[in-house]
Amino acid sequence: MFTRQDITQIEARGISVETVEQQIENFKKGFPALPVIRAAAGGDGVKQLNEKQVDAARELYDTRAKSLKTIKFVPASGAATRMFKELFEYVNDDKRTPGIDKLIINLEKFAFFPELAKYLQPQIDDKDVVRNIIIDGLNYGAKPKGLVTFHSYKDGARKPVEEHLVEAALYASNGTSANLHFTVSPEHQEGFEALLKERQSHYEQKFDIKYNISFSIQSPATDTIAVNPDNTPFRNDDGSLLFRPAGHGALITNLDKLNADIIFVKNIDNVTTDERKEDTVTFKKVLAGELLRLQSRSFELLKALEAGEDRTAEAATFLRDELCCKLPENATRELLVKTLDRPIRVCGMVKNEGEPGGGPFWVRDDEGREQLQIAESSQIAKEDMHLMKEATHFNPVDLVCGVMRHDGTKYDLTKYTDPKTGFISSKSAGGRELRAQELPGLWNGAMANWNTIFVEVPITTFSPVKVVQDLLRPEHQ
Repeated sequence: MFTRQDITQIEARGISVETVEQQIENFKKGFPALPVIRAAAGGDGVKQLNEKQVDAARELYDTRAKSLKTIKFVPASGAATRMFKELFEYVNDDKRTPGIDKLIINLEKFAFFPELAKYLQPQIDDKDVVRNIIIDGLNYGAKPKGLVTFHSYKDGARKPVEEHLVEAALYASNGTSANLHFTVSPEHQEGFEALLKERQSHYEQKFDIKYNISFSIQSPATDTIAVNPDNTPFRNDDGSLLFRPAGHGALITNLDKLNADIIFVKNIDNVTTDERKEDTVTFKKVLAGELLRLQSRSFELLKALEAGEDRTAEAATFLRDELCCKLPENATRELLVKTLDRPIRVCGMVKNEGEPGGGPFWVRDDEGREQLQIAESSQIAKEDMHLMKEATHFNPVDLVCGVMRHDGTKYDLTKYTDPKTGFISSKSAGGRELRAQELPGLWNGAMANWNTIFVEVPITTFSPVKVVQDLLRPEHQ
């Protein structure tokens, strides 16, 4: 199937030929639907903490924060194409929608307006105004969301990167320093670094803190091969194979390279203004406190089991009641220990109010365990789609991760993925149709075999910006 030149190209990307052959098999056979049992709900997979439990979890984290290494992990790759899709359709195709009308009428309410105004000439028409947002002037259509101005303050406007610096100071620091890691596209890293060079010291002085900031890019070794409609390898005009990024699920390899006691995960666009941050800060600490509590108990049981103590029944009960993982009736001691000895993530879940996104589900895995997973609609079979509609909560991407083992070593996160998950979509390149293969999100198939706990958090902790008009919502004004 592959020529010597193909093999050289494949290996130069850090991919094995066997991996590419498996990807092609995936195209041929497709991915199986996720074996969902039911949607998780309050009291059935989604923990609803009372005020006393909230206070206890927050206090536990605050007590231990100074002695822990924490990292705030922010996926921030890619241009903000979707955010400005409607604007491009107006400029390029003369498609004027109510969304464009809303943008023009409320132009001065956007935090980026003072920057935009510098490019606007008298008597400028609406299309040129929009053009100066996405192409000329601000050129936001070619920038990542992290570098788009979101919020206005008396001491100056802020971009999402800056809001994440603020958040890190408020809940992801040891009191003197805070660590942040951004995943970025290679072409955008310079822009991030330039902004931080200009603004980082401002926030260090504001919060009396030192930031340690690092970047990584999605490795070419995680890309997947593209194929023609007949599932043969798609080739560029020069005969080379075409590889495509495999979605943000591939970022598990970036996450795996981080070494910390606690890793906070949050999307770049899910930020709000200072006056609305209180719930975000509180519940990030609550999720972290729950993680520490569960991890401590898990470590204690693992050490006892390794020492030969007969605590299997106690461990099975803990798995079922606290880690939301029910073992099959005939489970061996080996499966129990294996299940307990996994990375832990505590995920915030908000009540479903019509926002798009995946949701929390009970799933049965290949070893007969019933456990929790975050699932997207693309992973669910048609006959099970009613479960998606019955879901009471959805995933706002609000995770706190424990990646260290009880003996102080770190888990190899790439070993806790579900290689059977993924989806196939139709794309094009150079005017030719192709099929692309992507992994579900970092918090879907890439974390499928973690111990997963869902905790209900307020909707006020979720303030995403999917389209530019979202910046007119109260949480961004």
